[in-house]
Amino acid sequence: MPLHAITEVYGEPGLRERFLLELADFPPADRARLEEALQLAATLHADDRRVREPYLNHCLRVAIRIMRYYAVRDVDVLIAALLHDAVEDHPAELAGRDSGTHTELTEGAIAELARRFNPRVAELVRSVTNPEYDPDRDRDEQYRMHVTESLDRDPWARVIKVSDFTDNGVGVIHTTYEKAFRSATKYRPLVPALRELVGRPDTPLSTPAREHILDQLDLAEERFAAILDG
Repeated sequence: MPLHAITEVYGEPGLRERFLLELADFPPADRARLEEALQLAATLHADDRRVREPYLNHCLRVAIRIMRYYAVRDVDVLIAALLHDAVEDHPAELAGRDSGTHTELTEGAIAELARRFNPRVAELVRSVTNPEYDPDRDRDEQYRMHVTESLDRDPWARVIKVSDFTDNGVGVIHTTYEKAFRSATKYRPLVPALRELVGRPDTPLSTPAREHILDQLDLAEERFAAILDG
């Protein structure tokens, strides 16, 4: 069953169950690390919503997609997938600080991920964390520049970002029209860049996984076009 269909029918409990089923053949120590990451994501995003659903659903879908459809079993990558929005959305809570500059809180949050998991997890999350934007420049343009630059230098971060993008892009029909229009405007220009990044020889994905992702990017682009051009 597609991940958004599981969400619609079974909600967060269904996604949690699917996640645990995916972990069934992992060694116990790896399962424990992933369950710890899920608990941390659940705590940080406890009060967050994505229009009609708990924000944690998005984190679960991003991680499950990487395991099931990309056939990736790299535990560091999966932990970073579960926590890919943690630094961006909850730097103070993660860093254990009440105040500080954006940079101080971000670096503190990344240091905490390195302490709790390992430096590789922390750097993967850093690669998919949006920077503080210049208020005098177009926000969407800065977002796209950051994504292409960070993914250019970090092949494993591409895996996390394309799952995140797929969840937002293909899933654009599972939200309100206003949110869908905003998302389509933001994400549509990124599709060609992501296609190119997925096709690079150093992107650590199998041929079937690449083909699946490219099909999903095509579907996302069709949905963006329907929203923006239709």
